[in-house]
Amino acid sequence: MASIASAWVSSHPQPTICRPKRSFSLSRIPSRINLTNSSSSSAHPISSSLCIPKFSGKRAMFMENSSTFSMETSLLGRKIQAQKDDYYGGQETTEQEAFSWSSVILPFLFPAFGGLLFGYDIGATSGAAISLQSPELSGTTWFNLSAIQLGLVVSGSLYGALFGSILVYPVADFLGRRRELIIAAILYALGGFVTAIAPNLEVLLVGRFLYGLGIGWAMHGAPLYIAETCPSQIRGTLISLKELFIVLGILLGYFVGSYQIDVVGGWRYMFGMSVPVALLMSLGMWSLPSSPRWLLLRAVQGKGSLQEYKQQAIAALSRLRGRPAGDKISESQIDETLVSLKSSYSDEESEGSLLEVFQGPSLKAFIIGGGLVLFQQITGQPSVLYYAGPILQSAGFSAASDATRVSVLIGLFKLLMTGIAVFKVDDLGRKPLLIGGVSGIALSLFLLSAYYKFLGGLPFVAVAALLLYVGSYQVSFGPISWLMVSEIFPLRTRGRGISLAVLTNFGSNAIVTFAFLPLKELLGAENLFLVFGAIALLSLLFVLALVPETKGLSLEEIESKILK
Repeated sequence: MASIASAWVSSHPQPTICRPKRSFSLSRIPSRINLTNSSSSSAHPISSSLCIPKFSGKRAMFMENSSTFSMETSLLGRKIQAQKDDYYGGQETTEQEAFSWSSVILPFLFPAFGGLLFGYDIGATSGAAISLQSPELSGTTWFNLSAIQLGLVVSGSLYGALFGSILVYPVADFLGRRRELIIAAILYALGGFVTAIAPNLEVLLVGRFLYGLGIGWAMHGAPLYIAETCPSQIRGTLISLKELFIVLGILLGYFVGSYQIDVVGGWRYMFGMSVPVALLMSLGMWSLPSSPRWLLLRAVQGKGSLQEYKQQAIAALSRLRGRPAGDKISESQIDETLVSLKSSYSDEESEGSLLEVFQGPSLKAFIIGGGLVLFQQITGQPSVLYYAGPILQSAGFSAASDATRVSVLIGLFKLLMTGIAVFKVDDLGRKPLLIGGVSGIALSLFLLSAYYKFLGGLPFVAVAALLLYVGSYQVSFGPISWLMVSEIFPLRTRGRGISLAVLTNFGSNAIVTFAFLPLKELLGAENLFLVFGAIALLSLLFVLALVPETKGLSLEEIESKILK
């Protein structure tokens, strides 16, 4: 059989093909090929044409442990490419994987709690900012906070998230997604507890920073764990639903704030309510298996016994799909993923350097992705969300309870608009939603400016402007910025590119949040929202001029057609 294949290859010279397209076929090669380590010093012609990697050192030992494996060649190109796309977040495979819905819920739910707690912090801080400054309701002797002190309280978690996202990057592959999320949950619980019992401002700020560390770790680990453990045909839906959990958390924060705003020391309850959820998240993640792909990646990297990691991966996948332990389907899927990982890890083992992100196609991708997450923040998004209560209070809702309850209505509207965006983005496209949404953001900011300048006697204008802002943001910058970031970077620099995008997002978020109140005092609310509106117009021009439409394109097509 080998001689037949060799004769065919000799008479049909083939170019080197490292990343076959979906239509790639080896149908003229006999139906089964056995790929083994050859004692010959020359490479097998078929293995050369497929770019099957040569290994030395640890990888040579790894190959010796798995020297014989066979594949149906009619499925070879399609299955390997589908597995590579699946591992790196690429195009969905057309093969439908059998799974139990009951087994999918918990591996999605517990990581998604990380997003829920992030959103809860945004919503709860809105009410806590009012409660903490009230002479009657703060329950403290240090309620008279300056604008800078209040800015530190509000943005403290964002500074922690910024530092956490830096801290987690070099240790994430060592710890694995599951342990990363357990640590995130512990940081959430510790931060919430310290904040709730804080006897003074300094301890409160420490608690806010610890909570922020949990945000940074959770926002890194949650999407990775969900993407690597869920069935491929529902991966996109579940990752999009994580955005809904963030919005749901914001709504819950508003809701808790509205019921605790009239309680003495209510801000302590607002922050402390995150602790039980964080503990539930930690216990839930402890009960879940590690990501099968992470286990196989550790094996490919030579970090342990191949067979041991392989058996752990089979057991983990069986649990995640609701199948009997060690079932043949899971074993077959692990074998296919292992074959793909050995090939793809060799192809991509030399990751792009940090400087490479600022060169060639990667630079273009960073301008698009980094620009979107930057404009997402500097158009005032943190200010509108974190300070919704104070804005409404200054807009005529004199009672703190009135302001926080209107914030709950805004949170419900935000949840509704996020749902619309999640289910329509693949129908309408990314760019049209961005253009329409950013236009609405600019209009809403100009309305807020006009309210503070000319329309102070009409509080419904402020509410309408906030609703317009929230709705426009949730169909544009909210979900689509991160969708574009995940699509636009080339595979070689995707990890580092997304890391820089996360740092850009949290960094600009923290700066805008901290600077809002001092700038409001310096410029006045009408001029500050006017500045935000002008930035929104600039971001609209950015979208029109530079942001491409990626609807319907695979990651390879984006790289070849848009970034070249």
